[in-house]
Amino acid sequence: MKAGVVTFPGSNCDDDCLFALEQVASVSAIRLWHKDKASLGEFDCVVLPGGFSYGDYLRTGAIASTSPIMESIKEYAEKGGKILGICNGFQILCEAQLLPGALIKNQTQQFICRDVELEVVEPRLWFSQLKTGTRITLPIAHGEGRYVVEAATLQEMKENQQILLRYCEDLNGSVEQIAGVTNREGNVCGMMPHPERASDLRSRDGLILWKSVFQKGLSPS
Repeated sequence: MKAGVVTFPGSNCDDDCLFALEQVASVSAIRLWHKDKASLGEFDCVVLPGGFSYGDYLRTGAIASTSPIMESIKEYAEKGGKILGICNGFQILCEAQLLPGALIKNQTQQFICRDVELEVVEPRLWFSQLKTGTRITLPIAHGEGRYVVEAATLQEMKENQQILLRYCEDLNGSVEQIAGVTNREGNVCGMMPHPERASDLRSRDGLILWKSVFQKGLSPS
């Protein structure tokens, strides 16, 4: 398996993702630069990591969503390529309209950084090694992680099984405690928790997610 990890100005989890993929999940991982425009067809998955791309100016992920590489990522998504956005990567995918909804300031107006318990809602496409209702623990670190979406779109997401993860507590004011979603086709995924920070021998839940993601090359079947 082969993955690409995008680095934007202000990314700070790209090295963590590269390490987790290569050293823990045994996936060949290549760094991609935000200014590059290239075919991504060689990759089984492209990862947009966490951080503070472009200093979070305007809105989180807003400037990064217009980076040259995003043209390639949109083309890759249209062809069925699998894309995973983590934290800031999730925000970027929403700003690029590759995922429904938006991420806004936490309801508490405070930055939250701690381990949280999550419930797996729909594991079929991305976390096939887990079952619906499984609880996992992963770290979060965000100030703008409150997921919001219009009621009509939320209903469509439920019908299409696009809700991937939920917080087990009302953590940041997210609609229905949503922590991760997919697009309608299921090949683009965004999540606020950081699996790359929970992939060592002390914390295996992140490792379980990575291995599940690449078990079948993210086949939607």
